[in-house]
Amino acid sequence: MMNILDRIDELRKERGWSVNNLAMEAMLTQSTLNNLYLRGSEPKLSTLRAICGAFGITLAEFFAEEEEDESGVAAELRRRIDRMTPSQQSALLAFIKSMR
Repeated sequence: MMNILDRIDELRKERGWSVNNLAMEAMLTQSTLNNLYLRGSEPKLSTLRAICGAFGITLAEFFAEEEEDESGVAAELRRRIDRMTPSQQSALLAFIKSMR
């Protein structure tokens, strides 16, 4: 079973974020996150949604086991694309198609 706080830490550290950075990105108070860590408790669903939003992932992606064959570069690209607006995604796709 996945430890939710460990998963949050894993995603936070991948981005080089401090707890304060995560709080700002998720629009949560730093004390909200600090209390989770101090108590070792699981966040409320609304808090976890805000955290996932800051990471640019869905709740399903948060709980999904990482595919072993996905490289670090592919994972980073997927995360960055997920954070883009639809028009940015379309522009990126057009750029990639032009590379053929």
